Amino acid sequence: MANDLSYVLVTPYTIAKSRTGGVLSRLLSRTDLELVGAQMFTPDDAFAKEYAKNLRERSPQNHVMLLADYVEQNIAPSGGRPHRSLLLLFRGETPCEQLTATCGHLYTQHIEVDAMSGETVRDTYADMIFSKDNPDVVSYFEPAVLTPRNQDEADDGLRMMAKFLDGKANIVRNLVYPDPSKIEQTLVIIKPDNWKHHTSRPGAVIDMFSRTGLRIVGIKVHRFSLAEAMEFYGPVEAVLKEKLSPAFGKRAKVLLEREFNFKLSDESTKILTSTFGMECAKDQFAQIIEFMSGKRPPSKDDGYRYMEEIKRLDDPKCMILIYEGENAVKKIRDVLGPTDPLKAPEGTVRREFGSNVMVNTAHASDSVESYNREKEIVRVNENSLAKIIREQLVC
Repeated sequence: MANDLSYVLVTPYTIAKSRTGGVLSRLLSRTDLELVGAQMFTPDDAFAKEYAKNLRERSPQNHVMLLADYVEQNIAPSGGRPHRSLLLLFRGETPCEQLTATCGHLYTQHIEVDAMSGETVRDTYADMIFSKDNPDVVSYFEPAVLTPRNQDEADDGLRMMAKFLDGKANIVRNLVYPDPSKIEQTLVIIKPDNWKHHTSRPGAVIDMFSRTGLRIVGIKVHRFSLAEAMEFYGPVEAVLKEKLSPAFGKRAKVLLEREFNFKLSDESTKILTSTFGMECAKDQFAQIIEFMSGKRPPSKDDGYRYMEEIKRLDDPKCMILIYEGENAVKKIRDVLGPTDPLKAPEGTVRREFGSNVMVNTAHASDSVESYNREKEIVRVNENSLAKIIREQLVC
């Protein structure tokens, strides 16, 4: 059973119009492929020309020539400014066929408006407008996404992209703000509960965050090691102990009094809080770590096993996004909603998709200071996408 790689390149216009979430929703929910990599990048003139050249050499058909011209004119920088493109890397059986079917075809003939549908990505987000004066001339063209039609074409494109992306920073910096002092960055993690099935949820979450008006300047698929998860959520452990151990202690007191039919003293309640309550709080922390990394924290008494286990990567997958703009932290937190989905307002991400305080869809930095700490733990400036391509294709 073959596991090939292919890709979808989301165009700068689609990204600028905040359609990234909608595109991703279609790709995740309408294929059985695994998203194994994602990277925002800014193609230069050389990249655009090489990509366009490869398209022209592949086929002399009109729609391919149209795509090649589009790449040179719109993927490349304009006015001295590079533009954001998004590369999505998929693995599975017949990925080119599945992605082509989901992205849709380019129409080179006239289609009545009422005959169009929203079935594919291009049906919904692409445009091809013909000149009224000359019906054979395309006056406006926006393909929304680009994807190879066969595996040879995919392999060639991926080799070119791996070469271009290798060593490049994962955070895009292509815009100069009038007042940079007002600009913040913040980190969002789309958690593992969104990736268990082929669902549109990750894209829907991104779509909800798009209403903040913030720009996505970094994105990557990430798998937490146990060590990363423990460091990332380390500050939460003390909070859980402080808030949950008294609650667990009181609950244990009620259950014991009911079972044995007598009242416990205040001293016994304190002991229950400091022992049973504290153990329960520690277990809640361990559950969070297991949820994010796939493994519970081992005991430090295990020595060598402890050091090996905390470094090992496991199955749960996340997506990390970096948003940028004015008041970025607050804007994202407002759309995300409180930790407990049941207490979150209508229209927030956690109210819409969360289940409980742990399985609550997404994480977002709660301050600039938290963002600065968190981004170092998950290495936001690093992206393994080029490495995945090289390992697959032996570039």
